[in-house]
Amino acid sequence: MRKNLGTAGWYNNIYFKQAAEAEGLVAKNFVQDAFSHETKQDVINYIKDEWDGKIDLVVYSLASGVRVDPNTGERFNSVIKSIGEKVVGPNVNIQKQDFYEHILEPATEEEIADTVKVMGGEDWQLWMEALKEADVLADGVQTVNYSYLGSDLNRPYYGGGTLGQAKADCDVKADNINELLTDIGGKATIVVATAVTTKASSVIPFFPVYCMGIYRIMEDNGTHETPIMHQDRIYRDMLYGEKPEYDAKGRLRPDNWELDSEVQAEAEALIEKINGDNFNSDLTGYSIFMKEYLNLAGFEVDGYDEEEADKVTLEDLIALEY
Repeated sequence: MRKNLGTAGWYNNIYFKQAAEAEGLVAKNFVQDAFSHETKQDVINYIKDEWDGKIDLVVYSLASGVRVDPNTGERFNSVIKSIGEKVVGPNVNIQKQDFYEHILEPATEEEIADTVKVMGGEDWQLWMEALKEADVLADGVQTVNYSYLGSDLNRPYYGGGTLGQAKADCDVKADNINELLTDIGGKATIVVATAVTTKASSVIPFFPVYCMGIYRIMEDNGTHETPIMHQDRIYRDMLYGEKPEYDAKGRLRPDNWELDSEVQAEAEALIEKINGDNFNSDLTGYSIFMKEYLNLAGFEVDGYDEEEADKVTLEDLIALEY
């Protein structure tokens, strides 16, 4: 008996593959533990057996609450917590549409270390070492890892918290990978992304309220981006384009629009006004955030045809090829 019909991500992968193949491109989905050695070997085997050439871009984008160390079998859990002292501030439960005061307790040293183990750069480095050893990387290969630093408005619970420690570990591993790729002219780049709507955006403490503030200001300025728009700018204009902006540590900084001093000042002033009576009003970027959040799961999509959707049967879904 089937207990459910699959997550939104399950269907996103299926239809992405269909769209890619319709354009004459190759797409392959692996439904496996991305942290395991077995998965790495399966991907390498696919590249060697099915791929026409070597890989010239490796995008490492993996968020998880749990990681099993592939060498020891030990299980680690990540946490989203502050460091040093608790943080108190406004938050919104997206599922319940409830505005409330959130209290975030500081992480223990063990929780910090475990979060780095799960969300840091260790697995990224393991992937690149495995791909390099298997000789499936092209000369001049690029690999990127998405990061987020934020600003003073969210530093206590993000950049200055457990997630920030994991991101700092990715910086270290980027240096290691750059050294690994020296002989083939490869490059590892940390991409410090802007605040975008993801599944994680809804559960990171305080972050929905920050998004409601920053989105309103950036939308009014004409600089707000959906995740797809942001990715397009990263690759088209910056990584492979003529408008790259790097910081002193060599990180690509497409978060420049978000961190503009005037934008941050206006967002801070707006966030201070947000309360339980107005968080979902036109004063804030609530409607922007919610539309993008619902779009992630296929709801409120522009161009949606309800009559066509009603024609889809359970048999149609079961027949889809992953």
